[in-house]
Amino acid sequence: MKEDCIFCKIINGDIPSFTIYEDERFKVILDRFPTSPGHALILSKCHHVDIFDMPDEIAVGIYPLAKRMAELLKAATGADGINIIQNNGEASGQAVFHFHLHLIPRKHGDRIKLNQTSAQDTTLEELSEMFRIIKAYEKKM
Repeated sequence: MKEDCIFCKIINGDIPSFTIYEDERFKVILDRFPTSPGHALILSKCHHVDIFDMPDEIAVGIYPLAKRMAELLKAATGADGINIIQNNGEASGQAVFHFHLHLIPRKHGDRIKLNQTSAQDTTLEELSEMFRIIKAYEKKM
């Protein structure tokens, strides 16, 4: 864990989050500033700056989990598709230097432009409702 890392603080429980899934290697949370409803992040539990800093034995588990979470989010949000995005380095748009993979539900005509910082501040009530919906779908899958 890195003391000044916001994602390490979330993983450690110092900052509350809406956790969709958790195991020994990863934690999946709803993004506090979502690009779309249901936007989630897969966080590595060990502090790795990016994919290049991550050991293969951890990296190998990312896409099976991403596929499972993408299926859940697509069903729960009624999305037409899902963007799976992972930025590595400042030049790629990485803003938090702790490995994380974005799962962004998309709908036809949503007019979302990716790789732009979202200024949308979602309320905790909105996040709570999306969390409830996703967890309800998880039980069906």
